[in-house]
Amino acid sequence: MKNSIGEYRGTTTIAAVCSDGVILATDTRATMGSYVVSKKAKKVYRITDRLAMTIAGGVAVAQRVVDILKVNAQLFEFEKSRSIPVSAAARLVSNVLFSNREVGMPLPLQAIIGGFDETGPHVYNLDPFGSLTEEKMVSTGSGSPIAYGVLEDRYKQDSSVKEMLPIVVRAVDSAMKRDVASGDSFDVAVIMDDGFRELSDEEKLGLVSL
Repeated sequence: MKNSIGEYRGTTTIAAVCSDGVILATDTRATMGSYVVSKKAKKVYRITDRLAMTIAGGVAVAQRVVDILKVNAQLFEFEKSRSIPVSAAARLVSNVLFSNREVGMPLPLQAIIGGFDETGPHVYNLDPFGSLTEEKMVSTGSGSPIAYGVLEDRYKQDSSVKEMLPIVVRAVDSAMKRDVASGDSFDVAVIMDDGFRELSDEEKLGLVSL
């Protein structure tokens, strides 16, 4: 949940670009102040078979933006007979956030768009004002300073998804243990050339123990 513009509580989201795909990970705790609203909040959303989005901030706003992106991605595929490029999807969300800034308060949402397209794996970070940056590795939310402590030490750009999964899981697990507003459990999604896949509970448990 969002506490004020630029300050997001109750969230740790991570994205990493690998040589053969993208990893997206989030915790599942949603909070309102000191109250835990949900222990199983969804924060990583499949948009298409090759595109996904993570959210930090206001849940209602985030779900609406996810719906907008899903519809436009489907329209693009219908009209062009190919998947929407990751950069185009990120630009669309950027425009939604930027246009709202012009009519009032910025939307309480920080998002990560990740996917695999004709040019390979990509990750884009967006803030509530619509600012857009392409990243190789990024974390958002109240647990991000802790997650960065792991990621900046262990992330290697040329690593494979298989090599990076334990590191990303360690980063989100560390944030959950040390950030009171993140926790309960976590979700991990992988996007490669063959599509989107969420890790099973057994796979996640195995990675935590590494």
